[in-house]
Amino acid sequence: MILVRSMIAAISQRPEQVPLMAERRMFLKRRWRGVAADGMEFGFDLASRLTSGALIHQTDDADYIILQEPESIYEIPFQTAEQAALIGWKIGNLHFPVQIMESTIRVSQDIAIRQLCERENWPTAEISVIFNPLRVTPHAS
Repeated sequence: MILVRSMIAAISQRPEQVPLMAERRMFLKRRWRGVAADGMEFGFDLASRLTSGALIHQTDDADYIILQEPESIYEIPFQTAEQAALIGWKIGNLHFPVQIMESTIRVSQDIAIRQLCERENWPTAEISVIFNPLRVTPHAS
């Protein structure tokens, strides 16, 4: 098993890449294990979070990269900034993270979100994508 303590680079420059697919929640963890597409096992003991596409190991033949798996989410379209703010506020009151796009808001699939959308009469689409909700960055002291 290969132990990964940090990424080598944010992206790989080589065409020969072996992916290690991981759920979004794994990108939030510091310690975990995974298996690349070719069966190579990796252990992670990270000082900081990885990002999708990061180079985590190199051999003479290929670069090993970590990729976030797509997940099923709800996508809620909006027309105005006011409508986006209202949608974001109501979802935030349920303590769900959101990803804000140009004309839609993405949120994890959950019965509470489904019920909110039905109650508010918001159109929703169920799609499978790479979900990257907003992250809170601590303020520098």
